[in-house]
Amino acid sequence: MPETLSFLTMGLYFGGTVLFLAFLLYRSEALSRVSVFVAGAGFLVHTAALGMAIVSTGHLPIMTFRDAMSFFAWGLVLVFLVVAMKRGLQVLGTFILPLAFLSLVSATLAPAESDVIAPVLQTVWVHVTLSILGTIGFAVAFVAGLMYLMQEHLLKSKQFNVLNFKLPPLDFLDVLNQRSILFGFPLLTLGILTGAVSAQLTLGTYLSWNPEQVWALITWVFYFVVLMGRVTVGWRAKRAAYLTIVGFAGVILTFIGILLKSPQTIAPL
Repeated sequence: MPETLSFLTMGLYFGGTVLFLAFLLYRSEALSRVSVFVAGAGFLVHTAALGMAIVSTGHLPIMTFRDAMSFFAWGLVLVFLVVAMKRGLQVLGTFILPLAFLSLVSATLAPAESDVIAPVLQTVWVHVTLSILGTIGFAVAFVAGLMYLMQEHLLKSKQFNVLNFKLPPLDFLDVLNQRSILFGFPLLTLGILTGAVSAQLTLGTYLSWNPEQVWALITWVFYFVVLMGRVTVGWRAKRAAYLTIVGFAGVILTFIGILLKSPQTIAPL
């Protein structure tokens, strides 16, 4: 992403984050509208930057850690704007926009060596795209789980304040949590499979057991258990909320592993 547009996007996402936090604490619909407007402006600038990168490189910029985190942030904000327009759920931005902002910050702070591209990935951009889209689904499930636990705590403690009225009903958050996992899990599965096939064709092995692959597989197994528990066993919404928060921590560890490895590349999962 061009540096000027990158900093402008971060500035708008940060401003949107501050406005959304203020909206969460104060009864002001004007704050809600301004917050969504600033987030939308940041998204447009972000989209323009991605478009420029596509024109200059000829492909979707997702092959480095920096680009992957930028695309992840872009996808998160897109999900928020769609939900906000469709369901009027502006409060979701209070939790989504900080994630997007931090993703861009981590991309900016990544070492320059992170621009090295692993040869295997030059032929499997679809693997990276699917993996990132799956991660976006898990991020939304994480946010829904966090909001669910907050709302449940407020209701049980009978703390009927402005936060209580801003957060969505528990049933809606439970459904959002489950649907986000149902969205993310198949995409992560396809991402892992395409990465394994590419590794076999290029390196002669489906699995090399590097830290990123191990964490990706652990994450896949974890969400598979959560999904089966929800669909077949009927796990309660509160348990699912806790588990999706823990699961997303595994996703974050995977990204950290990618960032800290040397050389700094996105390895096939």
